[in-house]
Amino acid sequence: MSTSGPKSPIGEEQLASPLPRIKSDDSFVEVVKSLSVYFVDEITMPSTFEQLRTTSAGSKLRILIDYLIASVHNPVLINSLLILKWHFSTLEGDDRGLNDTRAHACEIVAWRFLTRISERDAVDFCLYELPAVPKPEDESSTSGTPFTSDPNERSSLLPQFRAQDPPTPIRPSSRRVELLRSVSHINISGLMDDEDEEDPTTSFTGLNGLEIAAVADCKRFLSQRIVQKIVTGIWNGDITFWDGLNEKTLKKPQFYRTSQSDPFTRLRVPRYIKAFEIAFFATFLVIYYAVLVERNPYKITFLEVLLDVWFAAFTYDEVSEFIDAGSIFYAVDLWNGCDIVIILIGAAFLICRVVGLVRDDKQIIDAAFDILSLEALFMVPRICSILSLHPYFGTLIPCLKEMAKEFVKFMVVVAILYIGFLTTFTLLARDSFTLAEMSWILIKVFFGSSYLGFDIMTDINPILGPPLMLIFVIMTTILLITSLISILSDSFSKVIAHARDEYLFVYSVYVLEASTSNRLTHFYPPLNLIPLILIRPLRLCLPASHLRQSRIVLLKITHAPIVACIWLFERMHERVNKSGADAFSSIDPQPISTLLKDTPSSTKAKKQKPFLSKAQDSDNRNSLAVLDGAASPGEEYVRGKKEGRESLARERVLEDRVADLSTKIEDMGTKIEELTALIMAGQGAANEEGV
Repeated sequence: MSTSGPKSPIGEEQLASPLPRIKSDDSFVEVVKSLSVYFVDEITMPSTFEQLRTTSAGSKLRILIDYLIASVHNPVLINSLLILKWHFSTLEGDDRGLNDTRAHACEIVAWRFLTRISERDAVDFCLYELPAVPKPEDESSTSGTPFTSDPNERSSLLPQFRAQDPPTPIRPSSRRVELLRSVSHINISGLMDDEDEEDPTTSFTGLNGLEIAAVADCKRFLSQRIVQKIVTGIWNGDITFWDGLNEKTLKKPQFYRTSQSDPFTRLRVPRYIKAFEIAFFATFLVIYYAVLVERNPYKITFLEVLLDVWFAAFTYDEVSEFIDAGSIFYAVDLWNGCDIVIILIGAAFLICRVVGLVRDDKQIIDAAFDILSLEALFMVPRICSILSLHPYFGTLIPCLKEMAKEFVKFMVVVAILYIGFLTTFTLLARDSFTLAEMSWILIKVFFGSSYLGFDIMTDINPILGPPLMLIFVIMTTILLITSLISILSDSFSKVIAHARDEYLFVYSVYVLEASTSNRLTHFYPPLNLIPLILIRPLRLCLPASHLRQSRIVLLKITHAPIVACIWLFERMHERVNKSGADAFSSIDPQPISTLLKDTPSSTKAKKQKPFLSKAQDSDNRNSLAVLDGAASPGEEYVRGKKEGRESLARERVLEDRVADLSTKIEDMGTKIEELTALIMAGQGAANEEGV
């Protein structure tokens, strides 16, 4: 894509390739290809994230950022950068360090671009969802041949073989491997004709920039202040995706206004969803304990029926969440794994319970309650998932997750050694111990009961038993256990070193997971069973518009008490908040030109202002004054004043000079060390000659 565009910022002559020309109406594929060409051609030397961020190694990125801010209006820009970050970070090849550098560069460009535009524009970019691409009528059922070569930095982003697109927009239907399959085909060589290229956006349809960042593991991007402001705005309900409940309402990010929005849209606020989710789990746990305490083996009691209803509501809610979020984003949340296990255990209990009652088999009935008792292993931690919002637990959970991964991998080595010794000891002691007895003895020895092995080593074999048991004890108690502790400690240290990024990543996923639904009506469990029973069967005879209207009416009838509680809570919170600002409704930001006219004295309020409120703090106002002209997707840029542009240019030149000066100082320090070593070597040689 080589269309003419505006003049590039100063410094383009330093680049190996021209800056990417991205027009406002360019498709997602075209934007990805243009950016990938630039990163592959310009990033040719491996660098760390900090080097790209603080030294002259990132000067080319600053030129690109200046150009994107001044000239690019395309709403898919952030989505494209984050997808390219995923692409480069997952490439396998000899230049792994170089691909990591390119991945870091994509992430840096994305968050620096957001920090230099207005907050409202940042909301538009981050929450822009990739739309479904219409399927050409003349498209054949199969196209091309499967892509078989290994992906690299010049691989094509365009799948050469893909199933037919679904007729209606859907979210991704596979795990991360499908996402990788799509982004691992980036065609940047320009060898293919544009009309023959296919669009990989079907793998990302319905995902916005923040969701892509979560899937692509962009923890530094998600930890940026502007991004966290958006995430917190979604959590508090200052940013909403629905402004009313009617059959013509469409999902789009917008600022909540109390006077104009339907109060029932507050049911979609993540913090209220999570609050009632915890209440649902609390009642779930109470009913669960009551059933286990009652434990009636002869008939199904009222409490057991109530437990089955809660199981059904929880399962239906989880299936709906999986369909709305897609498996790619659904798999990011660790707690969803607990939910799946809870559903599986509940299904096993119901099957065994019904079979036991039908056959009147006491053993099967007892087994059913034994299976149900396993549910507490996952239900108790699940109800405590709200602790993920606390920085300590939000950091500890990723640590435990990474340590569990390392533990599983290490246990493969332990299992190999264990099976070898078990086979040897069982054959040597075939006249004294059975396979089961020897297995338990070796397990006890492995977990520290070394004396058991020494007591029976002569019984195993008078000659070979003692040395083999001594080797086994040394390997397990000293070598393997010590190695395991060291590996787990190293894994813990790596995660805890980036504690803030890890916590904000968990928090962001926690919030986004509650706001990804494309459904207009969201029923809280167990009330979600009502539309399943009353309205779902009507799909066979009623049109979609009538069904949607019926769901809206049913939602308002069943959830009116919940909405009343939310309304009462918000009004009480307003009274407690004596700043006089509405803490739950984000006022639509004023135009930048209006903000620039405000005086600094208006920002001296001591209390915190609502997200994106009219009373912006002085820091935001100063940054907006310098960076006036940031773009909003689908709208024209507000051009900054001449003074703002000159100030911005001076800042960029100053940053480049500081970075170059830092590099020169480092080089000078290295040369001084080399010169000192040379002088010392010369003095040593002179002393030897004198002797």
